[in-house]
Amino acid sequence: MAEFIERAKFTCALGGALTTIAGINRAVPIVHAAGGCAAALSGTYNLAAGYRGTGYCGGTMIPTTNISENNIVFGGEERLEEQIENSIEILDADLYIVITGCQVEIIGDDAVGVARRFRDRNVIGASTPGFLGNTFKGYDAILKALIKDVIVPSEKKDVRTINILGTVPGHDVFYRGNLDEIKRLLGLLGIKVNTFFGTVESVADIKGYGKAGLTVLLSNQAGVEPAELLRELHDIPYIKADLPIGPSGTEAFLYQVGEALGIEKEYIEAVAEKEKQHYYSYLERIVDIYSDIDFQRYVVIAADSYYAYPLTGFLANDLGWIPFLTSINDITEEEEQENYRKKFEHLTSETRPKVLFRQNAGELLKEVKDSWPNNHNQKYYDAFGPAFVVGSSIERGLAEKLGANFLSVAFPVSNRVVLNKSYAGFRGALTLIEDLISDLVAAR
Repeated sequence: MAEFIERAKFTCALGGALTTIAGINRAVPIVHAAGGCAAALSGTYNLAAGYRGTGYCGGTMIPTTNISENNIVFGGEERLEEQIENSIEILDADLYIVITGCQVEIIGDDAVGVARRFRDRNVIGASTPGFLGNTFKGYDAILKALIKDVIVPSEKKDVRTINILGTVPGHDVFYRGNLDEIKRLLGLLGIKVNTFFGTVESVADIKGYGKAGLTVLLSNQAGVEPAELLRELHDIPYIKADLPIGPSGTEAFLYQVGEALGIEKEYIEAVAEKEKQHYYSYLERIVDIYSDIDFQRYVVIAADSYYAYPLTGFLANDLGWIPFLTSINDITEEEEQENYRKKFEHLTSETRPKVLFRQNAGELLKEVKDSWPNNHNQKYYDAFGPAFVVGSSIERGLAEKLGANFLSVAFPVSNRVVLNKSYAGFRGALTLIEDLISDLVAAR
């Protein structure tokens, strides 16, 4: 039987480039592609990333060459040059980034070369045709362009400054809140954090990221190539870490990053202990009702690899829920799947989830039904419940069919408005608990 994608949880590489640029303050994309590509892809992340908005210059404001049949036949580089000139004249920005669609790449237009002619006017270029891959490939292309053409090489390194990679704006619907919380936590250890997409970080700040002493990569699917390029061009080593969610994951994250930078273990311990005291001082308020009404749930998690294991770890190790099934939607290579599966061996929970690599919600429903004893109209039947589904808006139907509660966390998220909400760290975990338990008591 032929495979198909039931409902996509990614855009193409051009969409990934657009949402990444939208996360950079005062950056403007110039799209060399057919009409409609830019607005449609920008609109996806406007509506399906917690109603994020179009950013500084997104949506229908995006300058695009709108190439026609004539450009396809005779080439569109001249049209692109004209569009760059007009965009610089009309739009005020600190950085202009030329990105490409499928059509112009197929006919061989050298869009990056055209952009290079305007280098002295803050224009750079990246090759981002849709056929390059999914959202993550577009993110990688933009970050690599920044690393090559914007970040200034520096022989002098600040060993207490790090660059964060792997958080894709918009695709991580909570990216700004998550990055703010990671920045706050590491700041308690005396670490300066460069995020590329921070609330107050500018293009001028990004130019100085070559002074960092370490890169922390939060994903195995997005940011690996940029991390390698930072090491190659700017002599900045990198480590891989999981997105910190909750006390167990966040404490491990602080020790991993702190020890990589040579920070004394006792100092890290003191910071972690103070944060845990703050966390539990709030959590204890719900302990009685949690126990009396029995808020423990079987949980099905459907997310990309950036969220899947950290969410499972928090819900199982820290909240005490029963992880039944975790589905990861962005890893296709068998070796990578096996390496990611090994992460779940570190769960302290006695119950380990069934780990799958699926994109479609319909497949998950079948997996749950096949993994649980069927009801044959017996007098007593142990049903799959009470249950909770944590995933994207697409999994809402799965939750309804299972009779489970539901919270959307992973992209796409179209049933919630997200402003500065965070699920990272100690404080983000409190917010996550609030959202989970609030859904359980909403009908009371």
